[in-house]
Amino acid sequence: MVSAMGMTALLGGCGSTGSSDVTLRLVAADYGDSAANSSRKYWDSLVKEYETTHPGVRVQVSVYSWNDVDRKVKEMVDAGHAPDMAQIGAYADYAAAGKLYPASDLLSIRTQADFLSQLSDAGQWSHTQYGIPFAASTRVLFYNKTLFASAGLTPPTSWDELAADAKALKARGVEYPFALPLGPEEAQAETMQWLLSGGNGGSGGTGYTDDIGTYTIDSEQNVRTFDWLKDDLVGKGLTGPVPPEKLNRAQAFAAFADGRAGMVNGHPTLIQQAEEKGVRFGMVPTPSRTGRARASMGVSDWMMAFKQNGHADRIGDFLNFVYSEKNVLDFSRAYGLLPVTTSASNAMSASDAASDKALHPFLDQLATSELYPAGKTSWASVSAAVKQDIGQAVAPGGDPATVLTRLQARAMAADSAASTG
Repeated sequence: MVSAMGMTALLGGCGSTGSSDVTLRLVAADYGDSAANSSRKYWDSLVKEYETTHPGVRVQVSVYSWNDVDRKVKEMVDAGHAPDMAQIGAYADYAAAGKLYPASDLLSIRTQADFLSQLSDAGQWSHTQYGIPFAASTRVLFYNKTLFASAGLTPPTSWDELAADAKALKARGVEYPFALPLGPEEAQAETMQWLLSGGNGGSGGTGYTDDIGTYTIDSEQNVRTFDWLKDDLVGKGLTGPVPPEKLNRAQAFAAFADGRAGMVNGHPTLIQQAEEKGVRFGMVPTPSRTGRARASMGVSDWMMAFKQNGHADRIGDFLNFVYSEKNVLDFSRAYGLLPVTTSASNAMSASDAASDKALHPFLDQLATSELYPAGKTSWASVSAAVKQDIGQAVAPGGDPATVLTRLQARAMAADSAASTG
């Protein structure tokens, strides 16, 4: 998901400090936004419990912010000092370079079978799973109940209804009738959500790729989607004072939490942000051109294990512990994220706890969500290009077809370079 939450790197091991037969090194991303809720606390507790019953193993964990963690792992690998495990945003480059253990060399059959199938599938490179899903999220449309009630509106189910609601909110002086963050922070996510909802007659949009994994960024449906955004939302002044190409997700979420935005596409972390500010909000499935979108956008972060140091048996034993139902639920609940296993998902779905019930709308969509093409080694460069360029498709003087065609050309070139490199 998930997103970078700026924080200084937290270094050093956790757990016991006594002698051990094997020391496993794990580099992990931080899902907290301060020292008080850093992922370091989660790993400290989990590793301490594991080491208590495995005296021959020590697990050393280093936690870095999302701004740094992928780069840190790359530097370690490039220097010939790969960690035993890394919990980061992408795995395909390392899998293609032959540096990772397949998941089947590490995990028990029970653990492997417990992963949600679409997440396991997204963890495959060349038909073998190397990326082990660690945390997931989906997206829904958040709307401000107070602003909607005062304007006599109901939450939209189609694009036409969304535009009509935004027009009514604008007429009542709402600063951001619909906040559209196409700035470089996370434009690839906002883009994908719109692409998936851009089909006709319930067929759904094409997303970034077709069913066989070929890039389709400039498909006819996708061009029509951005034509609509440019003409029917942005061009009519319904997206607020900051141009979408300059509006980042953090700004859009802050505007919603401050009561200045009527609608925004959001993930689970916006729940707590809005509640802390006292905003009354509702959540509905993402509207589409003609109704509910074919699929929501799903996001998964990844655990992987490097072969350099060996220790496959010890790594696998530790990961089987990490992915127990209790530990998956503990992490998901601590950071408002969705479980990646069937057992933990079922437990959360059946729970009446308020914090779990708040995640049910996201959880309901996960099984049918569509994820980024994370198994393509070209995706990292394509995602970066989308972040930088897609906002120009809706900017004054911009042409969606031209921008999407340019991105498609870059994607195909990156794909070709990855396959021959």
